[in-house]
Amino acid sequence: MPAGTRVRWAVVSATSVALLATGCGSGGSSSGGPSDASKTFTYQSSEPQNPLQPANANETGGGRIVQNLFKGLADYDPSNGKLRMQVADKIDTSDAQTYTVTMKSGWTFHDGTPVTAKSFVDAWNWAASTKNNQINSSWFGDIQGYADVHPQSGSPTSDTMSGLTVQDDTHFTIKLTNKVSYFPYKLGYVAFSPLPEGFYKDPAGYGQKPVGNGPYEFVSWDHNSQVVTKTFANYQGVDKPKNGGVVFKMYTTAEAAYADLQSNNLDVMDQVPPSALANYKNDLGDRAIDAPQGAIQNVGFTLYQPEWQGADKAKVRQGLSMAIDRNTITKTVLQGSRASASAWVAEGVEGYKAGTCGDFCTYNPDKAKQLIQEGGGVPGNSLKITYNADGGHKEWVDAVCNSIRQATGVNCSGDPKTDFKTARAAITGHQINGMFRTGWVQDYPLNANFLADVYRTGAASNDTGYSSPEFDKLSTEADQAASIQDTATGYQQAEAQLATDMPAIPLWYYRTNSGFSTKVQNVTFDSFGNPAWTQVEVKG
Repeated sequence: MPAGTRVRWAVVSATSVALLATGCGSGGSSSGGPSDASKTFTYQSSEPQNPLQPANANETGGGRIVQNLFKGLADYDPSNGKLRMQVADKIDTSDAQTYTVTMKSGWTFHDGTPVTAKSFVDAWNWAASTKNNQINSSWFGDIQGYADVHPQSGSPTSDTMSGLTVQDDTHFTIKLTNKVSYFPYKLGYVAFSPLPEGFYKDPAGYGQKPVGNGPYEFVSWDHNSQVVTKTFANYQGVDKPKNGGVVFKMYTTAEAAYADLQSNNLDVMDQVPPSALANYKNDLGDRAIDAPQGAIQNVGFTLYQPEWQGADKAKVRQGLSMAIDRNTITKTVLQGSRASASAWVAEGVEGYKAGTCGDFCTYNPDKAKQLIQEGGGVPGNSLKITYNADGGHKEWVDAVCNSIRQATGVNCSGDPKTDFKTARAAITGHQINGMFRTGWVQDYPLNANFLADVYRTGAASNDTGYSSPEFDKLSTEADQAASIQDTATGYQQAEAQLATDMPAIPLWYYRTNSGFSTKVQNVTFDSFGNPAWTQVEVKG
């Protein structure tokens, strides 16, 4: 995700292999006092890009809100990152192609209507259809019949995917076009959430006032200010809330959020701004968070523009990557809080392979200039990097541009957009030129998520417009591998193609550098960069 987000392996498969834990943790909990389970806490957020529909949230602003309002068949245990069952009791398969879902009884939506097998099947069919323009529709591409509801061109020939069959209220089957050994891990992604019957009568209205089945129910949305939720009393999940709800407060700058945190006007931060990295641990003491995160920061190219197309321009992109002094920027501007990237997959993720980027991720001004010259130069000898000004990115974007300018003579400057929503709209709407900030927080802890869901032709989060027949072929072969380990190895081969084409430049791997106020306790973060929402306690 964008959006930047695994204890028992409840799926019986031909391989029966569980993915490894992904290094979840926290910097402190500041616990010990009495708490009041009726009280809400505030969280630093940004205005969602899209309506609050599960298949329409692939960025953190909307994604983190939606994942608290809805709950799917499974999610990921924040303590170790492993898949855990939620609405599902079990997900069985004998061949990694046909999966039988057995659901738990007693789940309801926030409006009191029951969550049934049909709630999932109808929601997935609706989300996959081109008619409904859901940004995460490609997540359903593994399911047999997806091409009928979402053809590459023309109108759908069906409203339903043939691979989904309801057996009764608590059982349904999922048949995939091909074998996908890790498919149950994808089911933890929020796009696979169920929807209530009332949704289909007014999807737009429900996008503004969603009705889910998650631990928190929607109260209000004051656009560009806050989204208020409250605990759902009849929540049936394994993660019962220990608080009264979450208020997602929208901030236009990370600095303002940090100031509010220090004055107890904000309870939990997303990330402290670069300007605070040097001192936040001293400022917050045992309320400072420094935890691993399965995430990476990149800058992408607008490959849909003619001036960036062709094999020669791949050399230009490789040269620009070599013009970035990652080690110096991470040590100085980012105060050692990031590690220089040498691949397109984050550290700690199953299938991560250091060095995939090769020399192209090593600072070398002479080679950078040579490659740029061989590729015909940067169009107009000028670059802009688009980014959201509310995310604490200015300092490192300026540093990247300075490095490129000093190493190659190419003019480079930042192109700030007011907030995350505005920046994402410009990026997904292809309204920018040259380069843009892009990052990825794992949706599930496998390298496939960082590769197929970002760089496969037509993928929901393929913002660069990258399309490589070789990458697509290797990705498909990896999906059909017999085991998760073989899938991870196959995707490593696909990742090697990115070094040749350089659709995006990997910069550094994230950590969660955050903190919380004196009003809350038991605050921990998972490897998705999210707090364990339901476990936060508000002091009495």
